[in-house]
Amino acid sequence: MFLAMNRFKVKLGSEAEFETVWRERDSHLKTVPGFKAFNLLRGPSKEDYTLYASHSVWGSREDFEAWTRSEAFRLAHRSAGGNKPLYVGHPELELFDSVIALSVGDAAA
Repeated sequence: MFLAMNRFKVKLGSEAEFETVWRERDSHLKTVPGFKAFNLLRGPSKEDYTLYASHSVWGSREDFEAWTRSEAFRLAHRSAGGNKPLYVGHPELELFDSVIALSVGDAAA
């Protein structure tokens, strides 16, 4: 399993607009080989921003990398530049390879 996360510092007062952008966009992820799940997470608010993270789960790093080179990726990100006024700074990409994975129904370790 492979996880890709982007952290966004969203300007205070822009949270609803940011969430609407994500809720209404067509990510095209459901058609991409290796895609498993997506979550948009809202974190704590600071003096000038609220922290968000987009969290996608992939079958492998190769699946994720293939998506970043795909037409689906280009379509999903075609208007991303128009959202810059919502952010403090740039989104921060973080990539993770799964080392240990547990889920409901797994036998006790």
